[in-house]
Amino acid sequence: MKNHWIEFFTGIVTVKATGKGLERFLNNLLRKKVAVWSVKKHGPHSITFQMGLKSINKFREVVRGSGVKIEFQRGAGAPFLYKRILKNSGFAIGIFLFFGLVLTLSNMVWGIEIKGANPATEYQIRKQLDKMDIKIGEFQFFSKELDEIQAGLTNNIDAITWIGVELKGTTYHFQVVEKNEPEKMEEEKPQNLIAAKKATIVDYFIEEGDQVFTIHDVVKKGQLLVTGVYGKDNNTKIVSARGEIWGETWYNSKVTIPLDSTFQVFNGNEKQKHYLKLFGYEIPVWGFGKVEYKEYEKEENEKKVKFLKWELPLKITNKTYREKEEVTRSYTEEEAIKAGKEKARKDIQQKIGEDGKIKKEKILRQSVKNGKVILNIDFTTIENIAEVQPITQGDLE
Repeated sequence: MKNHWIEFFTGIVTVKATGKGLERFLNNLLRKKVAVWSVKKHGPHSITFQMGLKSINKFREVVRGSGVKIEFQRGAGAPFLYKRILKNSGFAIGIFLFFGLVLTLSNMVWGIEIKGANPATEYQIRKQLDKMDIKIGEFQFFSKELDEIQAGLTNNIDAITWIGVELKGTTYHFQVVEKNEPEKMEEEKPQNLIAAKKATIVDYFIEEGDQVFTIHDVVKKGQLLVTGVYGKDNNTKIVSARGEIWGETWYNSKVTIPLDSTFQVFNGNEKQKHYLKLFGYEIPVWGFGKVEYKEYEKEENEKKVKFLKWELPLKITNKTYREKEEVTRSYTEEEAIKAGKEKARKDIQQKIGEDGKIKKEKILRQSVKNGKVILNIDFTTIENIAEVQPITQGDLE
């Protein structure tokens, strides 16, 4: 039998021929170059055979006047398959839309549950979640990672100490631990206040304890400032000394600032690529072409795709490429001195705390060496020098 599998793409027709002179009829088909195959006899006056759909016009010419009755039983091949698909397209489209709808709904946020928070704190959490686009009806693909959500809530809501974040199916679950005001100790530990460093006292505020200094006293490190022991002999009273003692202190800072420095920065150009990741293989969806940046930083985020409660072996991957470029910053000597002084101030402010103040600064020495400005600066500051010293039994004897 001749191989007619190529005819599948143009169409195959199964024909039943009934009448007299069937052999002559078949010979006439062959003379007209109408290929037939799979010829089967079903009695003295009936046969079936297959032929190509493309030969149908020549076939009709042979049938005319032959006295043979023709019945087209069925069609096969691509043209007929296409017609069947079109005929049943409503059903196929319906199934496709149904699964597409379920897949879409399975990857949206449909619930936000918050436990362990009072109504006021819960309101703050939901308000902050709205700002982060964590709300009902939003796609999970565009939501932040769980650790980012956790950090954002912890940093922006003062009323919570810790919050656990978990995504189960289409619902976010938040477990909150709120801050509790520390209970006042029934009995405070006895303590003194001593000087944390050498200073000249300029101001003070004593809540509890007996002051043993005066304004403008120069005190050294470890010197007693406020005692928690009142009275003498058997009339002694022990308290927890509390208060703030502000003293004038001194610091020396050495800073080096290069006149020319080279570093890399993002220039604002970026390219995004989106992929469907299936069984470890990435299928590009958006953002084709090579990344043409010479220097760049790549950030990659993956989101799992779910169908109802099941996670599919499919992920949506987003890759962001941010271009970096090398920048050379040049200072004049005057600008370098200004930048050095600013850096020194920040360093000193960290040492004296937010409540401390820089009273005066003086450049002791400045020089330019090997393309760098070197500064030696003295600072006069005001800071709280009080430091706790526990009172032990030995101190009372």
